[in-house]
Amino acid sequence: MEKQLMRSLTRTTRRHAVIAVSAACLLVPLAACTPDDGPRPAASATSTGKAAPYAPKNDGKRDGRLDERLDRATILELQEDMKGKRLTSKELTQAYLDRIHRLNPRLNAVVTVNPDALDLARKSDELRRTGEVRGPLEGIPVLIKDNIDTADRQPTTAGSTALLHSKPAQDAFLVKKLRDAGAVILGKANMSEWANFRSPEQTAGWSATGGQTRNPYVLDRSPCGSSSGSAVATAAALAAVTIGSETDGSIVCPASVTSTVGIKPTLGMVSRSGVIPITSRHDTAGPIARNTTDAALALWAIHGSDTADTATSDADTALPTDYREVLDPNALRGKRIGVWRKGHIGIDPDVDRAFDAAVQRLRALGAIVVEGADVADSKDMMQKDMLPAVLTEFKHDLNAYLAATPGPHPKNLTELIAFNKRNSTVEMPKFGQELFEMADKTDGDVNAPVYRQHRSAATRQARQAIDGVLADHRLDAIVTPTGIPAPAVEALDPTPFESSTRNSAVAGYPHITVPAGYARDKLPLGVSFLGTRYSDANLLSYAYAFERATPVRKAPTYLPTLPGRS
Repeated sequence: MEKQLMRSLTRTTRRHAVIAVSAACLLVPLAACTPDDGPRPAASATSTGKAAPYAPKNDGKRDGRLDERLDRATILELQEDMKGKRLTSKELTQAYLDRIHRLNPRLNAVVTVNPDALDLARKSDELRRTGEVRGPLEGIPVLIKDNIDTADRQPTTAGSTALLHSKPAQDAFLVKKLRDAGAVILGKANMSEWANFRSPEQTAGWSATGGQTRNPYVLDRSPCGSSSGSAVATAAALAAVTIGSETDGSIVCPASVTSTVGIKPTLGMVSRSGVIPITSRHDTAGPIARNTTDAALALWAIHGSDTADTATSDADTALPTDYREVLDPNALRGKRIGVWRKGHIGIDPDVDRAFDAAVQRLRALGAIVVEGADVADSKDMMQKDMLPAVLTEFKHDLNAYLAATPGPHPKNLTELIAFNKRNSTVEMPKFGQELFEMADKTDGDVNAPVYRQHRSAATRQARQAIDGVLADHRLDAIVTPTGIPAPAVEALDPTPFESSTRNSAVAGYPHITVPAGYARDKLPLGVSFLGTRYSDANLLSYAYAFERATPVRKAPTYLPTLPGRS
């Protein structure tokens, strides 16, 4: 979860910790950093600081022309190349593996490479040769966040060495959907360990299994979290598209600071089955892409009803049949778009400049811009109702996941806390597990009347905050800056910028961020489109129209630090 939320929940003013992972854990296979409990995993299924092992790289001959295209090519263009026999999935997959090998040592965005990726690509090519195309992602390499189960030779760890030996019995539902659509599961992306829900002093993008993820635009700047690796891998073109997950800000914040498109869908649009949880009342997976077209295509591929996740009962009919229906460059014409400035403007001049330009662009595209559509901040609600609700849900949901997942690993939160204490050198080098300990003190009973009161009050207030503004101003959507420029990885967090994600997260409503500009000409900035339940398709169409008219994204340049900064 977003660190800003964690601080408001726990009423802490403590400083961000600087995570100094040992060089050994970052520069050698993670087997060397394996904790005391259990056997060491096979090297092919572990992470390294430089990149996980994979098949030989085209005998050392890299296709430079293809490599140069990967930052700009859309999934549709790659599909056309494969359809026209100008490219194979194996060649495409190898090109991404080569980029991972070359760039991941600087980024720590990819924690595991799928040892079967090239075999999956060859299978895709064989199917295409016989005229069988399974879906819109046929042969397209996809990276998924390391809290999403795969029943293959890759671990699913949530960034924790406690789960290096877990053996999920089946793919997460969304992974099955990706495979059904023809995707090549390329590997797992690094993340903030336990999705930033272990300590309020946690550093975004750090995990014991992957080290510190780095922002590809300026390497000493934060990648935000918890889907840091997914966003960074997308920005650096280490995959065609990635899948992240969000509890509060964990997709849209990393996407904003890496100049990518992030979609946090309506709760229940995408199944959570097989996704390591924080809370079933907030959690959702979603795509991160370099453009809205790819993001929409990926969302259509992974959404759908799952009998194992009752929240998805309406998902099959929640989106139009064809994702191309939302790709309308005129979608904003005549739409009433509310402008949320309070708590977001007057804090950073580059944010103000980029957002003012975005609002002017909306007017130029025919939108009816409505000022004063400010969504009330919900600090009191977070303190009074959210903390006890989320802590109870976390214990309940995580215990259920751990108990149901095969393999030699902790089977409940109490055992996990004990594991971290035994392996504190690897797991807790600079910050603790206060949130774990707080959650473990609850009874984890989601049927208790007191818990239900807290949850009901929090959800009601969050929904009223958004729906009230939409109704009062007769709006189709709300637009606001997604966040501030990425701070230094080790920075304090003194900004008064209010959360743009909190009410959407608690309400279970969609939130989409698209690139809007740059601070100091180097640090990406995003603009957010917010709406009510199941307004995902409309928000996507507005984001697409804005992006088409505002093509600000540029490829990262991997600066060590900002010019003029020591």
